[in-house]
Amino acid sequence: MIERVAKATLLALYQLTIVIGIVLMPVAVALQRTLGRAPPLHRFIERVDRTYETAV
Repeated sequence: MIERVAKATLLALYQLTIVIGIVLMPVAVALQRTLGRAPPLHRFIERVDRTYETAV
């Protein structure tokens, strides 16, 4: 039972990070144009992806 809840929570977190990444994409592009560097959102998404994949 707890394992199912943990997997469901990880799935929700994974999907939420994907949505946040999509929503913040214009901000990342603007920052890259202004500062020459984009925020490291890909690292956070990759970590959550690896965690989800190992749990499933």
